[in-house]
Amino acid sequence: MQRFIAVACIALVFVAVFSPLAQAKVIHRERSLYSTILVDQRGSTLCLKFSVRSDQRNQSCVDQKNPKKLVFGYAKMMLSSLLLQPDPQAILIIGLGGGTLPTTLHELYPTARIDIVEIDPAVKTVAETYFNFTVSEGVEVFLQDARVFTKRALGRGESYDLIMLDAFNGDYIPEHLMTREYVEESRQLLRPGGVLVANTFSISKLYDHESETYRAVFGEFYNVTTSDSSNRIIIARNEPLPDGMEFAAIARQLAPALRPYDLRIVDFPRRFSKKRNWDESARVLTDQYSPANLLQYQ
Repeated sequence: MQRFIAVACIALVFVAVFSPLAQAKVIHRERSLYSTILVDQRGSTLCLKFSVRSDQRNQSCVDQKNPKKLVFGYAKMMLSSLLLQPDPQAILIIGLGGGTLPTTLHELYPTARIDIVEIDPAVKTVAETYFNFTVSEGVEVFLQDARVFTKRALGRGESYDLIMLDAFNGDYIPEHLMTREYVEESRQLLRPGGVLVANTFSISKLYDHESETYRAVFGEFYNVTTSDSSNRIIIARNEPLPDGMEFAAIARQLAPALRPYDLRIVDFPRRFSKKRNWDESARVLTDQYSPANLLQYQ
């Protein structure tokens, strides 16, 4: 019941902020190989959407009056992973969207190597055209499937301090990027003390299966949720999770740099939870068993 009420409240916020009554204007529409890509504008806010079937969901938004500001709560939640890895020098981001995460991380860590994997070339073009995303020294986009990239990266001996899984189509995360095999391969790319952060939803039967899948690979992990978002962020590490008491000092250290992005990092340590709030008998998702399209809407 509490989850239903939370979802209802989130829906009301979504309607208030992104309702058609706000007179959204579609300024770009394109059919790519993978989805219909839309860019709409409401006042000073530009939003990227992927439309699959009849659904449309915002993937990235930017406030043109304040381009640094992180419009979506999930982006702030994902960047809270910096509490576990405050100085990443090699970063892998799966899923480009409008480029919010790589742009922010490049500004915060200009000497870091940032590899971005995006399957759809049209998304890269839209991000560059409408969302101020640029490829620069240290920032590279690989236009290929994430499973292919990960396997090849392992073969090359690549490794990363921070891996962000943020690949979405118009429905949800592609099924082959949710399985134990893929999560395990991603873990193998982590350097000692490296952190993996995944953007998921906090609703539906899929929550239980995703949780068990990450537990099968990492053991304990942090759940990060907020009252104003339907996203659940998973933060895992290839070493034991740190004592939460360490986070307050790291948050104070990071706070000044993150303030221009409207990210109050000092608020996040209390949102980190290791509580297993799911059905632990749920079946782990694998390459042979990954009916995400069915489980998502149950």
